[in-house]
Formats: sequence, C-alpha cells, structure tokens
Amino acid sequence: MELIRLNHFHGKSFQRIVLSLFTFWLALPPLLAQNADTVSNVNSQRLKIVVIGSTVAYTGAMIGLSSVWYSQYDKQDFQFFNDAGEWKQMDKVGHFYSAYQLSSISSNSLQWSGVSKKKSDWIGALTGFAVISSIEVLDGFSAGYGASVSDLAANALGAGFYLGQQAIWKQIRIHPKFSFHQTEYASQRPETLGSTHLQQIIKDYNGQTYWLSADMDKFLKFPKWLNFSIGYGAEDMLYANDEDNLQNNLNPYRQFYFGLDFDLTAIKSRSKFINGLIYFANMVKLPAPTLEISNGKMKGYLFYY
Repeated sequence: MELIRLNHFHGKSFQRIVLSLFTFWLALPPLLAQNADTVSNVNSQRLKIVVIGSTVAYTGAMIGLSSVWYSQYDKQDFQFFNDAGEWKQMDKVGHFYSAYQLSSISSNSLQWSGVSKKKSDWIGALTGFAVISSIEVLDGFSAGYGASVSDLAANALGAGFYLGQQAIWKQIRIHPKFSFHQTEYASQRPETLGSTHLQQIIKDYNGQTYWLSADMDKFLKFPKWLNFSIGYGAEDMLYANDEDNLQNNLNPYRQFYFGLDFDLTAIKSRSKFINGLIYFANMVKLPAPTLEISNGKMKGYLFYY
C-alpha cells in the first residue's frame, strides 16, 4: 500500500489495519493446530516461534505506526481525550471485539505450543488487552489526539469476556462476531468513511454490525450448528458527534438485531489447516434471518449481514 493512501486513514482506522496484520501472524499457529487441548507438554520450538514471531511482529507494527502515522503530528505531554460519545459507541464495540479475538488467538497459539489451557487463557487475555491498549499510549502523546479511557474500558471488557467464559464454562459459548454491508454514506464523505470497499469495512460505522452469537446446544437441546445471535449497529452518521450530524440534516440512530446464526466450528475436518480456517471464519457473522428494532419500528430480513 502506498504511503499516500495510508495518509487518508484517520488514526483509529489505520491502527486497526496494523493490528490486523499482527493478529493474522498470531493466527498462523492456530491454523496449524488441531485438538490443542490435548497437548500436555510444552513444545519449546513452537513456543519460540510464537514468542519471537509475535514480538517481532508487534515491534515492527508499533515502529511502523509511529513513523508512518504519528510522525505527521506534533508531540505533546501525555493527555486523555474523551471520545465516549462519538459514533454511537460503534468504535467501542469494535475495541471489545478486537480485544476478544486477539485474546482468543493468543491463547490458542500458546496452547499449540503446549502451554496449559489455564495459563494460556490468562496470558492470552492479558496479551489481548495490552496489545490493543498500547495504541492509546501513542494517541496520548500525539497532538490532536489523546488516550481514551472508554477505549481502555472496552479493551478490558473484550479480554475479560474471553477469560470469563473460560473460567466459568471451560469453553466459549458466546462468540463475538462481525458483519458489514456497503452503505450510501461512504460516497458522501469518503475521506472519513472510506473510498474503497476495504477502507469502508474498517471506517464506515453505518455498515458495521457487531454480534454476540450463542451456541444454544451448550445451554439446551438445540442443533449443534445453529446459533441465536443479538447484534448492534448504528446508522445515518457522517460525523462522529450527534450535533454535527443533526446540523447536516441527519438523524443518527441505534439498531438492535435478533436473528439466527451458524456455528462453523460444528464442521470438523481431518485437515488441520481447514479446521484452522473454520476457526478464523467463525469470527464473521453469516447472512441469516434477522429482526431489526430501530426508531421504534421492527423490520424483518430473510438474509441480513
């Protein structure tokens, strides 16, 4: 990606791209792993791959982030910035989702290395929180930005949601998921909401939906492959603050969804690689029958994503 294109990303979105690259590297061990819980002894070679590789990836990501993005801004004394009221909190839900997924991936990587499940879960959750939250340090020292307490809280909730389920149930029963559809808003403000499809997935909050997908068969008699999900989204936003949107004849509102989902992990393959891809794909909410409640009205969709 050319530098001139990177400059079009506002800070938080660009951070997510860098963190996605780091997350993808950490996902490589789970893509090779199968039945990781059965590993009883630490495999020093695998552990070296995870520790050294993730350290190099993280260091490189932070250096790149600092030089490519934050070098454009003057330095300041560390300060906080309250952005809790922006974008109908869609960015906070995104922090929750990212911290959860990174916690899960980190734990699975350590289990692949033979580290005990309990230790892996604790270290994974701490890693998920620390990696996502370290971005706030760069924000805090950059003029025009500031560290966000609400971002840190969302990061803690995401990592805690992973660790809490493992502590209570010894397994994941409720999966955070993500879905996206293109909207008309991005074309009206492409510099903020994205000019390409990839940018819009990251930047256009109008098209994003975050879900909690429950494995119903772990609670009651239910088809193993069928889940029930609840979702959250928001729409009619060109600007971060409600006041700016209202001044531009927009009426930002929240959306709540209830629908079916599919548990892809119910599919088992003899291929370790395929099982790893299924694990990765299960982070995304597939189109399914859904009810939307917003602005006091209810809508039904045969397939919503």
